[in-house]
Amino acid sequence: MEILSPPPPPPPFDPMVWAQEIYQQIPSLDMLALGFFIGAWFFYSVFATYNSRNKQSLIGITNLYRRAWMRQMLKRDNRMVDASMMGNLMRSISFFANTSILILFGLMTLFGYRDQAQDVLQTVPFAAPSTPLLWEIKSLLLFVIFVYAFFKYSWSLRQYNYASIFVGGAPLPHEAKELHVQIAEGGAKLIANAAQHFNLGLRAYYFGLACLAWFLHPVLFILSTAWVTWVVYRREFRSWTLKHLGNNSFVEDMIPQTKE
Repeated sequence: MEILSPPPPPPPFDPMVWAQEIYQQIPSLDMLALGFFIGAWFFYSVFATYNSRNKQSLIGITNLYRRAWMRQMLKRDNRMVDASMMGNLMRSISFFANTSILILFGLMTLFGYRDQAQDVLQTVPFAAPSTPLLWEIKSLLLFVIFVYAFFKYSWSLRQYNYASIFVGGAPLPHEAKELHVQIAEGGAKLIANAAQHFNLGLRAYYFGLACLAWFLHPVLFILSTAWVTWVVYRREFRSWTLKHLGNNSFVEDMIPQTKE
């Protein structure tokens, strides 16, 4: 009887060989486009977070309005207006959170219909071909972006829930007057943090739309990323909305001790 020899052991894992195989399947231009996308989003987020502390941004100026809102809330016996405002904010966030779930379901089907989707994209004259690995990276990047957006929306929604409880438990106008300033500041910070996470979720949507251009061509991906970064910057720091909100000095007059 012939004795079969055992199969040879698999070669040891070599990270250099693995990296070389990956590099061969991803063109240099695509790697450059992906690095530009990640860098643009990261550095803009750092810039926006740092500058959101002043009144030259939408987040900064609306934080003043939130402080004024909480102070006015403490002066009211009937807080149905505040409850209605909280409900409107929560409904808009719920819409985006639900939309994120639907987008994620759609992206999950994209993994299973890669060949069909690539055939459709190849009908576009300037579309660049993608290797199977590159296609999966593109799809996975979109998936991660919208998962991130969903977590931001859901956390923002939870914080608005906590803010609703905060408003419901706030003292009446004639109660604990010496603590009104401290209570208003606490409520404003809670709502401001919820708004900040909602803003981060919206920003992920913007950059997710830029990522769609990568399925066509890496150069278009770079241009879309630059355009989205400019649009987001202009809306947060150079928009007419910011200008009109910043012209209302009465808000700062109402909260002189928290003026920045």
